Amino acid sequence: MIATGELKRRARSLGFDAVGVASLEPDVRAGEFDRWLEAGYAGTMTYLQRQAARRKQPQRIMPEAAVAVVTLTNYWHGPIEPDATDRVAQYAWSSDYHEVLGRRLDRLATGIRELAPGARTRSYIDAGPVPERELARRAGLGWIGKNTMLIDPAIGSFTFIGTVLTDAAFAPDLPFEADRCGTCRACLDACPTDAFPEPQVLDARRCISYLTIEHRGPFTPEQEGRLGEWLFGCDVCQDVCPWNQRFARATTDAELEPRAELATAHADELVAIDTAEFDARFGDTPFSRPGALGMRRNAIAVRANRVRS
Repeated sequence: MIATGELKRRARSLGFDAVGVASLEPDVRAGEFDRWLEAGYAGTMTYLQRQAARRKQPQRIMPEAAVAVVTLTNYWHGPIEPDATDRVAQYAWSSDYHEVLGRRLDRLATGIRELAPGARTRSYIDAGPVPERELARRAGLGWIGKNTMLIDPAIGSFTFIGTVLTDAAFAPDLPFEADRCGTCRACLDACPTDAFPEPQVLDARRCISYLTIEHRGPFTPEQEGRLGEWLFGCDVCQDVCPWNQRFARATTDAELEPRAELATAHADELVAIDTAEFDARFGDTPFSRPGALGMRRNAIAVRANRVRS
């Protein structure tokens, strides 16, 4: 086994806030994922069905891999202004994190190959069939909370999870076995759409983040009403978490600096923007996921909700 001290030092020097090494055995809770899919909680995210086998057995993603090097990057920018409207989830306040962290993970993969000559690597950041939160838990980086988010006890849950699969024989860290949510129900009770039928189970079809980002097609009147003031994503279940309220700290990461046109996006502007202008202004941001049509749809819903309130 290769010691991980130098690996972790390099990861932190690249800007990652936490790093651990996870083993790749099959997920003992795979049956829960199957039941989640069977219940229809994935909504229109049909790709999860196609990825199911690899999510349950992560070694199938890269058969020669021995471990996953898992990183966390803090993206919290601080508490929002109390009169903020037309809200955007904090992870989308800056340039597309896939690009920013993808470059860092590539540099980390290079470091892995330097520490283990001949090693093979494959990097992922919120893409592909990687069960990121479970691997982060196995890497000792935190536990999966009642809101299904990975919670690091030192920095909270406002983090991006990046993964490098490798056949280098790094020693895995001990998994995080404790559940430190205890009897707290703050996230479940605060959800504005009752999207959690039970702790650690999310019905994506009711989730504002899903509706504004992943849902395809127009909204029903009921779905439109669920958005409230959220143009893109939702932070409610994280905002109320005591671990975030106590330990989250504002990022100083220059590459995650907020951009005003994202953090203070306004529905009235997005309703009127044409596709060419949208692509020019937002093509390198998380807004590109739903695209111009999806963001116009969201903006129309938010404006309608504003009139109703």
